[in-house]
Amino acid sequence: MTGEQDPITVLGDDESWDLLKSAALGRLVTNVGGQLEIFPVNFVTQDRTLLFRTAEGTKLFGTVMNDKVLFEVDDHNVVGGWSVIVRGTARVLTAADEVHEADRAQLLPWIPTEKLRFVRITPNEVSGRRFVFGPEPEHGSYPG
Repeated sequence: MTGEQDPITVLGDDESWDLLKSAALGRLVTNVGGQLEIFPVNFVTQDRTLLFRTAEGTKLFGTVMNDKVLFEVDDHNVVGGWSVIVRGTARVLTAADEVHEADRAQLLPWIPTEKLRFVRITPNEVSGRRFVFGPEPEHGSYPG
């Protein structure tokens, strides 16, 4: 396979964070009452954490009741794609200094709804992968 690019590349922390910084939409996965829930949310990165805003409701309730979350961000074009998954702890910001710091991120809601609560996800683990698209190899020819 000389000269061919590996179809999957594991990314380091810096490249994963660069990709997170380049995106604006991710998916929050949380556990609400024993049920896994997934929510699309717009977000920003701030000091190697993820920050999103929410209104009262399931996302906020899930974050308060179970702070362990997954957050996934991805993108693609015609030749390939990437995916970054953050496993971490989500916390609703309540202290005035934390809210002020979060407000400096200029994170605005995408839809005309009032989202008064900031939630910060502090990562325990960040994993990223880059994918190169192409045809399926012949059976048995790819060792991966």
